[in-house]
Parts: sequence; C-alpha cells; structure tokens
Amino acid sequence: MASLPTDRMNEIARRFAYLEAEMAKGGGREDFAALSSEYSALEDIARAIERHRALAREIEDARGLAADPAADREMRELAEAELFELEARETALSDEIRLLLLPKDAADEKGAILEIRAGTGGSEAGLFAGDLFRMYQRYAEGRGWKVEILSASEGEVGGYKEVVAGVSGKGVFSKLKFESGVHRVQRVPVTESGGRIHTSAATVAVLPEAEDIDIEVRAEDIRIDTMRSSGAGGQHVNTTDSAVRITHLPTGIVVTSSEKSQHQNRARAMQVLKARLYDQERQRAAEERSEARRAQVGSGDRSERIRTYNFPQGRVTDHRINLTLYKLDKVMEGDLDELVDALGADHRAQLLAAAGEPA
Repeated sequence: MASLPTDRMNEIARRFAYLEAEMAKGGGREDFAALSSEYSALEDIARAIERHRALAREIEDARGLAADPAADREMRELAEAELFELEARETALSDEIRLLLLPKDAADEKGAILEIRAGTGGSEAGLFAGDLFRMYQRYAEGRGWKVEILSASEGEVGGYKEVVAGVSGKGVFSKLKFESGVHRVQRVPVTESGGRIHTSAATVAVLPEAEDIDIEVRAEDIRIDTMRSSGAGGQHVNTTDSAVRITHLPTGIVVTSSEKSQHQNRARAMQVLKARLYDQERQRAAEERSEARRAQVGSGDRSERIRTYNFPQGRVTDHRINLTLYKLDKVMEGDLDELVDALGADHRAQLLAAAGEPA
C-alpha cells in the first residue's frame, strides 16, 4: 500500500485550522454559510489526520523506549508490546484516511429517481416488479426517506409493468446506486397450477436526482405533448387532456406522466427527464474514465444480471460480490442493510486498491 500523501494532509490540516478559527468568531460575516459548509466537509478527514499525528508521536516514543539500552528489560518489553498495538491502530487509521481522501461522488448525497420495469416472465414479472418496489419502499421508510410515485403502469394481475418514483432524503443515491441492473426471481407463480418453478426478471435503474444547477434543459430542445389520461374505467375515466409527454429532441429521451393534474404531470415529467439527462452525462464521463469505471461494483450496465431471489430455498444472491443470504423473507420486507453495506464495502476496497497502485 502506498504511503499517505503528507503534503495533502498538511494542506487539509492548515485549511481546517483556519476554518475553525473563523467559525469561532461567529456568524456575522457574509460567507459564513460557505465556511460552515466547507468546515463540515473537511471535519472527518481533519480529525482523522489529528489522530494520526498523535498516534505517530506515540509510536515514536514507544520505539525510542524499546530501543533505549538504558531502560530495564521489563520497560523495553512493555514498550515493544505497546508498539505492536500502536502500529496496528496506525495501519487501520491510515486506511481510513485513504478512504476519506478518495474523490467523493458528487451525487452521493442526492435523492434518486427509482425506475422498475417488468422484464421477461409475463404477468409474473409484473408481480415481481411490484414486490421489488414494495421492498425499496420498506427500506426507504426504515431510513426516514420519502417515496413518491411519479408514474406507474399496473400489471394485468397486479404489480407493475413499470413504476417510476422519486426517493428523497439524505444520502439516498449513495445507498441505492448499486441496485441498478437485472433482478431475477425463481419461484412458483400464483398463476401456476402445476407447482412448477418459473424464472422471471425485472430491471431496476437508480438515477441521481438532478437539480437545476446540475442540468439545464433548453426550451427549444423539448417538445411537450398533452394527451388524454386513461382512468380506471366506467364513470371514473379521466376525460381531460391532462397526461403529459416530454420528448428531449437532441437525445430522443421520452418521459410521460399521467396523473390528474396537467401542471403536476409537467413538473414530474421534467423531474424525471432531468434525472435521465444527468445520469446520461455521468455515464458519459464515467466511460471516459474507463479505468476508474472498472473499479466500480459491477459495470453499471443495466442489462447486467446482478441479483437472484430464490423463493423455494429462501435465499438471495448478489452475483457481483458472490454474497448469498438465507433471509429472503426479511430482504423482501426491506432489510437491505447487509446487501447495501457489503456492496459499498467492496466498492471502497476496490477504489482503495486502485488508489494504492502506482500509475
């Protein structure tokens, strides 16, 4: 593993000390909010650097005592034992600092657009898409996030042909970004009278929610069409032209929203369009950094099979990290922490390994 970048660490420590001194003066200055934001962003790494410096001094003292011929043997042995423990702590702290120094994904703290579409498997795929959406809803609820359905097309016997939802909260994208891909289910469908196990699939796409500062959509680049919304049938049919379809002319991306309010549909469709354009720009930039992209968990290809949910055996397997859990019932109820944390840990380990290799 490469040595720590001391020049960069010194620069961070100096900057943090300056910010700390300025913050102590109070909030009277115009740039106080900007200083506060920078202070928060640097605090974790700055505190880790402080601990590392203190630990380095302890290690130096212990080494000096262990090698001091004037010290009695018992004191030298105690110093050697302490040195072993201190060096182990230093190794762990150095790894923590390397992680904190890695470039941050600018989208990690954002909300996300969650898109789930039924794949192969007919009506059973639609039911599975509905199960996946419910799983993510439960996971979001457990973290205090808000989930809002932006558009949905229901399946013939339940579930969804397609559902698009906005998930808002702190750090949503950082937790959900590795969920993109093909999710496969193996189970006996409710419509299967012979008890045979079927395999179906649904695709999941998680896009970071774009803000106005992230992506600009020019009026001349879009075409907005209104059309009649389809209702539930009978007297409940919505007869107003409230559904909205937005076409982004340069890319050909088409987004629709068909709730009752045309104004709300326009806002929701634009929200999804911006997220897709922002994601497209991120994908393009990632392709240009092909070496860095290979270090990510999976390729990010939405056609890649990433996970299998096997109901007869009660297990779920994530194929990217070869992790199998025998608690499928809990996972489907939103207990995703073990999967999400393992994917994040593998991602960080690969980034660390890549950062530790000389170019």
